[in-house]
Amino acid sequence: MTNRIAVVTGATGGLGTSMCQALVDQGRKVIGTHLPNEQATAQAEDWQQTMKSQGYAVELYPLDVADYEGCQAFVKQVESEHGAIDILVNNAGVTSDAPLKKMGVEQWNKVIDVNLNSMFNMSRQVFEGMCERGFGRIVNISSLNGEKGQFGQCNYAATKAGIYGFTKSIALEGARKGVTVNAVSPGYIDTKMVRQVPEKVLESIVAGIPVGRLGQPDEISRAVTFLTAEEAGFITGTNLSVNGGQYMD
Repeated sequence: MTNRIAVVTGATGGLGTSMCQALVDQGRKVIGTHLPNEQATAQAEDWQQTMKSQGYAVELYPLDVADYEGCQAFVKQVESEHGAIDILVNNAGVTSDAPLKKMGVEQWNKVIDVNLNSMFNMSRQVFEGMCERGFGRIVNISSLNGEKGQFGQCNYAATKAGIYGFTKSIALEGARKGVTVNAVSPGYIDTKMVRQVPEKVLESIVAGIPVGRLGQPDEISRAVTFLTAEEAGFITGTNLSVNGGQYMD
C-alpha cells in the first residue's frame, strides 16, 4: 500500500519540508504539524501554498508536541478526518543552549518536554492501533550530538540520546506486530538554521566533516523513506547515522 497516512511533526522546518516531499513522492498521504501560535500559523499557510505550487499536497495542523492531551486530540482528529495513521515521523525539536553552569531549569525542561516527552506523547497515541492493524512505521529523529555530546547542549544531547533507549524499547514491543521503530541521527545539514551560524564557525564545522561538506535535507528524508517503506519490515530498533563520517560508532 502506498496511500498510507503519514504524520510528520515539525513539518515546516528545513528537514520537515524535505521529509514531507519525500513521503508524498513515496505515495503517502502526508499530515504535518506546526507550532500553535499566530506567527507560526501564518508561516505555515505560506509554506502550504508554496508546497502546493510545487505539487505537494500536505495537510497541516497546529500542535504543541509537548502537550499530551493536545497530541491525543490531534490524533483523534486526524483519524476522524483522514483515517488511521500508519507512519509517524517524530521530527519536532528545539534547542536552548548554555553551558551547564549557566543553564536555567526552564531551558532544561523546555528541551526535555519538546524533544523527548513528545516521543511518548505522539507514539502513545498511534502505537496500539498500528499493532492491532499489523503494520506501523515510527521514525524518531535524533542527532549527531546525541551520539557524541556537545559543549553547551547537555539538555539537547540528553534528549537526543534518550531517543535511542525509547526507540529500542518500543521496537521490541512492536516487533511481532508488524510495527518497526527506528531512529535517524542527522549530522550538520544545509538548512536555513545552520546557514545562520557565523561563517568562521561554519567553516570549522565543515572542516571536521570527513566528506568535506554539509549534508543535504534530502539525504535525511531519503533515510526516513527507506525506514518507512513497506519492504523495511526486518529493520527495527536501530539508528541510522547520516553525518558524513563526522562520528563513527
